[in-house]
Amino acid sequence: MEVVYEDNHIIVVSKRSGEIVQGDKTGDTPLSETVKQYIKEAYAKPGDVFLGVVHRLDRPVSGLVMFARTSKALARLNKMFAEGEVHKTYWAITKNCPAEQQGTLVHWLVRNEQQNKSYAYDHEVPHSKRAVLDYRVLGHSDNYHLLEINLKTGRHHQIRCQLAAIGCPIKGDLKYGAKRSNPGGSISLQAHSMQFIHPVSKKEILLTLEAEGAFAHF
Repeated sequence: MEVVYEDNHIIVVSKRSGEIVQGDKTGDTPLSETVKQYIKEAYAKPGDVFLGVVHRLDRPVSGLVMFARTSKALARLNKMFAEGEVHKTYWAITKNCPAEQQGTLVHWLVRNEQQNKSYAYDHEVPHSKRAVLDYRVLGHSDNYHLLEINLKTGRHHQIRCQLAAIGCPIKGDLKYGAKRSNPGGSISLQAHSMQFIHPVSKKEILLTLEAEGAFAHF
C-alpha cells in the first residue's frame, strides 16, 4: 500500500486496480482494513483504529483515495464531498478520441442496480440524475488517447458511462463497450489528483500521482 499523504486527521493512499475500498459481498479484504492495519502498526495503537470512508473508487479503477482518521475530520469531509469542495482530476485512456479536444459532457444517468451499470440519456428521463464533466485531450499514442477529466457531479460509473455515450469507452472497460480487457481486469481510469482545503488546518493541499504504467506512455 502506498501512502501519499497522512497527518493526525486524514490519510490518502494510492489504490490499486482490483482493490475494493469498503467491504462488500465478495468478502475480499477492503482497502479500509488494510489502512487500519497500517495505522495500528505504524503508530502502535492499542484496540480498534478509527477510520472513516468518505468516498470510493470502482474496483477496476486505480488512484487516490482519502480516509478520515478522526470523527471531526469525517464529519467535515463528508460535508466537503457533498458540496463539491474536494476537486478530483482523473486520467482516462480511450481507444477513440472525442470529436473536440476539450469540452463539457452533460447526460442524464439511470442506474440499473441488478446490472451494476448506468445508462446515459441526452435528456431527462424518469429516475435519472444529471451528470456533468469537463474533459480535455492530453495526448495520443499510436492506438490510444489520454484524457483528463474533471467531475462536476458524482454519479454511479459517471466517467465510464459518459465517455462510452460519446463513443469513447475506456480501455479495458468491457461493461461499457471496450472491445478487449486489460490484464487483471483493470480499466485505464485513474484518480490522478486531488485538491482540497484541509478540514482541520485549513491549508490548501494538492496531491498528484506520478504517471506510471500505461499512463506514462503518452
